[in-house]
Amino acid sequence: MPIWQVLLLGLVEGLTEFIPVSSTGHLLLLGHFLGFQSPGKTFEVLIQLGAVLAVLTVYFARLFKLIWDLPRSPQARRFILGIVLAFLPAAVAGVALHGFIKTVLFETPILICITLILGGIVLLYVDEISLQPRYKDVLEFPPSLALKIGLCQMAALIPGVSRSGATIVGAMLLGTDKRSAAEFSFFLAMPTMAGAFTYDLYKNWDRLAADDLAGIAVGFVAAFLSAVLVVRFLLGFVSRYGYALFGWWRIVVGGLGLGALAVLG
Repeated sequence: MPIWQVLLLGLVEGLTEFIPVSSTGHLLLLGHFLGFQSPGKTFEVLIQLGAVLAVLTVYFARLFKLIWDLPRSPQARRFILGIVLAFLPAAVAGVALHGFIKTVLFETPILICITLILGGIVLLYVDEISLQPRYKDVLEFPPSLALKIGLCQMAALIPGVSRSGATIVGAMLLGTDKRSAAEFSFFLAMPTMAGAFTYDLYKNWDRLAADDLAGIAVGFVAAFLSAVLVVRFLLGFVSRYGYALFGWWRIVVGGLGLGALAVLG
């Protein structure tokens, strides 16, 4: 794995993980055209933990308070329960479909381009329609709402859909405002991506050589540093401007990808 490719892919992962454009879709398409190969497509999954650590870093004080308040705060316990419930559907489906996802869906770039475009259209539509949010604070999300958002997250098992996009769109349609939808997606990313990292490492550990681990480590650091910037500024951006920019970005990238596939294969 050439170091410049590893750095580039790590930066792309961190910059796109928490915005609704599909980091995995971007990594797989970019890797396809660069001729980048990693054993079992593990690199694309394992460097996501760098983005998880970015959330932990930015939200450390808030997470510590939640854990500290857990024994005596019904609100904290309800929020943690909601995150667990939201995590479970995609976790179960991801384990059950792991082989199909990695060997079929990850290897179909035309599918990724199409889902990028369709997801962009959905994002533009949802951003423009008049919704009346009932929930503006993630700590007030009821467990039933969290579970429904988790069911929406299952769509992101298809590369190009976007984990953050599926959860944000689902949350907004279910009655949250734009900011709290993005923030809940941040929190849900932590167990989801940590679980994906652990399971993928378990399944592919015997296929990784020392050079692969070194490349993953470099990509991990690049993803962490770029994701910190996104997490710090995304909530303010979407509160002011919404998600239209990301919808158009998906459509442009998907369209360019289809054009490149037609020309280059």
